[in-house]
Amino acid sequence: MDAVRKWPAGRAAAGWWRRRPHPRAVPAAEWRHRPAARALPAADAPATTEPSAFAFGALVVFTFILLTAPQNIVPALAPLRIALMAAVVSIGAHLWHCLSHRRPLRPGLELQITLALIAWAALTVPFSSWPSGSLAFLLTVYLKTVAIFWLLGELVTTLPRLRLIVWTLALLSLPLAVTGVRNFLAGAFLSDAIQIRRIVGFDAPLTENPNDLALVLNLILPLTIALLLGARSVLPRVVLLGVVGLNAAGVIATFSRAGFLTLVAILAAYFWKLRKHPAARWRWAAVGIALACLPLLPAGYSSRLETITDIEADDTGSAKARWIDTLAAVRYMVGHPVVGAGIGMNTLVLNEMRGATWRAVHNAYLEYGVELGVLGVALFVALLVMALRKASIIERRAAERAPELVHLAGGIQVSLLAFALAAFFHPNGYQFPFYYMAGLAVALPAVYDAEVARSPERPR
Repeated sequence: MDAVRKWPAGRAAAGWWRRRPHPRAVPAAEWRHRPAARALPAADAPATTEPSAFAFGALVVFTFILLTAPQNIVPALAPLRIALMAAVVSIGAHLWHCLSHRRPLRPGLELQITLALIAWAALTVPFSSWPSGSLAFLLTVYLKTVAIFWLLGELVTTLPRLRLIVWTLALLSLPLAVTGVRNFLAGAFLSDAIQIRRIVGFDAPLTENPNDLALVLNLILPLTIALLLGARSVLPRVVLLGVVGLNAAGVIATFSRAGFLTLVAILAAYFWKLRKHPAARWRWAAVGIALACLPLLPAGYSSRLETITDIEADDTGSAKARWIDTLAAVRYMVGHPVVGAGIGMNTLVLNEMRGATWRAVHNAYLEYGVELGVLGVALFVALLVMALRKASIIERRAAERAPELVHLAGGIQVSLLAFALAAFFHPNGYQFPFYYMAGLAVALPAVYDAEVARSPERPR
C-alpha cells in the first residue's frame, strides 16, 4: 500500500505542503509511468471515488444555517438543533463513505496542530479557573468548530466544490450586509450605544454583535472579490460587484474600528496583488471611487476612527477599557506562561485582575495566551501561518497548472491575512470565522491535484 501511495522521486521534498494524495488525485501522466508490478490487487486498491457528495451537501446546508440562523426566524426549528443535525449528518456520511470505500483518513499537518491544541486544552482543564466550565467550552464550542474545519479539508476536493462553497458564502453575506445597512438607516442601534450609532447585528450567533458582523463580512469579502475576478460573463460580475459594495457598506455601518482597519487592509492587499493583472488599470478606478465616497461616510464615523490612535478621545470609554484589558491579559500571561486560566476562562481571570466587568480580552492571540499559555498561542499562530503558506503556495503553483484556481487561492490567502490583523481586536480565536477559512486553505492542495489530474497536458 505504502509503495503505491508514494510520490514520484524528487517531488516528496517539494510537496511537503500536500496531504498524502489518493491515486485519483495524482496527475495521470505520472501514473502511466508506474511499473505494472507495483500495482495492487483490485480488492486492496484505495477508493477512486470522490468523497461523499451527500456529506458535502450536508456541509453546505450547515454553512447556510450557520450564517443565517433560520431557527431564529422560525422558532419551531430551534428545538431540532438543525445546525448540529447537519454537522452530524455530514460527519456520519463522510465516515461511512470512507469505511465503505476503504478510504483512509490521514490528518494533515494543520489538523495535527489543531489536535495538539485540543490535547493541550484537555490536559490543562484540571488546572483551569473553572474546570467544569473549561470542559464544557471544549466540548460544546471548540470541538464543533474543529469538526467543521476537518470536514472542509476532507470534502472540498474539487474546483466545482470549492466554487460552490465560496458562492454560498458570498450570497449568504448579502442578508448580513443588507441587515446592517438597513439597521443603520432605520436607527436600530444597541440600547447602550446610541451615542456612537452602533447598530444591532444580524440575528445569528456569529453576527449578533456589530464587531462580529464586520469580521464575518470582511472575511467573506476577499472570496467574493476572487469570484468577481474569475467571472467570465456579465451577470455574475454585476451580482458579485453588488455583493462587494454591500459588504463594504455593511462593514462601515457597524462603526467597527477593527472592521475599518481590516477593510482597508483587504483593499490594500488586492491593490498589490492586481498590480500585474490584465485589469490592473481598474485598481486606480476603485481608489477613485473609494475617495469619492468619503463624503458619504455616516456622521460621526471619522470621529470614531480617530479613537484608534487617541483612546482618550473615545467618549464611550471602550477604547480605554480594551487597552486596560490588554495590559491585564499580558500581565497574566507573563505570570502564567505554561498553564493558563483554562480554555474559555479569560473573562474570569481578567475579572480578578481589574475588577468584575465580564469582558473578554478583545485579542485572539492573548485569548489563547491567557487561557492556554505560551504553547497554546504558539500552536494557534503556527496553524495560522501554515494555512497562509499553503494558500500562497497553491496560488503560485496554480498560475502555471490550474489557472482557474488562482483567484480562489488568492482570496483565501487574503481572508486569512485579514483575520491575522483582525485577531488583534476580536475575541474569536476558537470560533468558526477563522477555522472556516483555514479549512478552505487546507482543502486547496486536493483541489489543485484534481485540476492537474484533469488537465495533465499543462506544462509543469
